[in-house]
Order: sequence, then structure tokens, then C-alpha cells
Amino acid sequence: MTEKKLPTTCPSCSASLHVVRLTCSACGSSVEGHFGLSLLARLDVDDQQLVLKLVKASGSLKDLASDYGVSYPTIRNRIDALIDRVKQLEKEILRQQKEDGHVR
Repeated sequence: MTEKKLPTTCPSCSASLHVVRLTCSACGSSVEGHFGLSLLARLDVDDQQLVLKLVKASGSLKDLASDYGVSYPTIRNRIDALIDRVKQLEKEILRQQKEDGHVR
């Protein structure tokens, strides 16, 4: 069975989704509340895989490029694009926290 991807945006209005309930698959206990998703969880699956591969490559873009079978400039461009998306997500998270009253 394929694991389902956690949706991060509302299919109706594209606003950020929040986790409301967590349930233990072993005993059925559950916790309810308003839980935000981490920045990494908000990245798409391809970006999450890129981050994991970068960590496994000990931060070596040369090794990462080799793993993907692309040139160093290609992987550098992909990392730069990921950095831009991370910065944008940080802004969105901060804006949401301000709207929710968690940051002044």
C-alpha cells in the first residue's frame, strides 16, 4: 500500500492546512489541538527528497549532483530554487503566526 502524501494546502481556497488530530495506530488514543506543520513538511515531496539526499551526502553538492546524474551547476540551481522556496515558506509561516496571534 502506498503511503498517502500529507496535504498542506486547502483544496478549496489554497490556505495552509493545520493538523487537528493525531491518533495512535497501536492503541487508538488521540490528541486534538491546533498543530502547525513544520517547514520541511510543507515542502513538496521532491524538495523533501532533495533535502534528505543533501544531508546524506554530508552537504556535498558534488556528491548530490552525482547521485542525481546531473552537473554541478544544475544541482546548484536546484538548491538555489529550494532556498528561495524555503525563504518564501518562512515568510508565510511568520505571517500565519502573526495572524494567529502567536508572534507580535
